[in-house]
Amino acid sequence: MDEQLAARDSQLLRGVLPMLILSTVHRGETYGYELVERLRALGLADLATGVVYPVLSRFERDGLVTAHRVASSGGPARKYYAITERGDAARLDAIARWRAMTDIAERGIDPEGASA
Repeated sequence: MDEQLAARDSQLLRGVLPMLILSTVHRGETYGYELVERLRALGLADLATGVVYPVLSRFERDGLVTAHRVASSGGPARKYYAITERGDAARLDAIARWRAMTDIAERGIDPEGASA
């Protein structure tokens, strides 16, 4: 993949990553690295941890998630994240906007409704 395509993919990821993070945290409390692994398992194999933590920090600052530390026997304490009511509302709003956008994109790709 050339650099321009990679940059566009990166922009697409930035657009959907907040929704994916909120949706993953919605399924259950999780810590940062586990969250990254879950997103990688979805197909975002090249997802860097450094991309996820700033989003989690912003969500915590904006009240979309709460966080607390849990001691770990094998290393430093882990910071666990849980979605808040406000975060769940943001998640649902993001999903609705995503579905509306993908509907527009589908009509733009195939205005006749025939699959390529």
